[in-house]
Amino acid sequence: MNLDFSQIVPYIPFILEGIWATLKFVSVSILMGFILGTLLSLCKITKTPLLKWLADAYTSIFRGTPLILQLMIIYYAVPQLTGYDISAFLSAVLAFGLNSAAYISEIIRGGILAVDKGQTEAAEALGVPYKPMMLNIILPQAFKNILPAMMNEFITLTKESALVSTIGYLDIMRRAQVVGSDLYRNFEPLLFAGLIYWVIVYILTSVGRLVERRLRQSD
Repeated sequence: MNLDFSQIVPYIPFILEGIWATLKFVSVSILMGFILGTLLSLCKITKTPLLKWLADAYTSIFRGTPLILQLMIIYYAVPQLTGYDISAFLSAVLAFGLNSAAYISEIIRGGILAVDKGQTEAAEALGVPYKPMMLNIILPQAFKNILPAMMNEFITLTKESALVSTIGYLDIMRRAQVVGSDLYRNFEPLLFAGLIYWVIVYILTSVGRLVERRLRQSD
C-alpha cells in the first residue's frame, strides 16, 4: 500500500483550523433552527388553519428535498436573483438553519404533545393566557423531554456539515481536499479528516448521554 502519513504532518494545523470553522457555522445554524423550529411547532399546534398549513408546507418542502440542493440554491440562486454576492458562510448558515428548523419543529411539536394535557387544562381553568401558559408551563417541560433528540440533531448536523465543502467553505472536509490536491495524495488527508469528525461526534455523543443521564436522575 502506497501510504505516507508523514507528508500531511506540516498540514495538520491547517486542517485543524477547520474544526472552528465547522463548529462556528453549525452552532449558528442549530440556534437559528431552534428559534425558527419553535415558532413552526407552535404554528403546527395552533387552531389557526392558515398558520398550520404554512408550517406543514414549510416542513414538507425542507424535509422532502436534499440538503445539498437547498445549499446550492441559496449559494448560486441568491446572487442571480438579487445581485447580492452571498458568502459561503452565510449560505451554509441559512441552508443548514432552515433545513434544521423543519426537523426541530417536529421534535418540539412531539415534546409539546407529550406534556400531560392536564397541565393545559389546569392553566386554562386558572385563566392563564395562552402565551404565558406556553412560555412558562408547557415549553419548559417539553424542552426537558426533547433535549436528547436535540443533541442528536446537533450531531447529525455536524456530520452533514461536510456538504459545505461543495461551495468552497473552508471547513474540515474542504481543507482536507485542499491538502490532497496540493500533495496529489487524497487518502491520508481524508482519513485524518474522518478521524476529526469521529472525535467531534464521539465528544458530542458523550455529552448527550451525560445530559440524558442527568435528566433521568432529576425526574
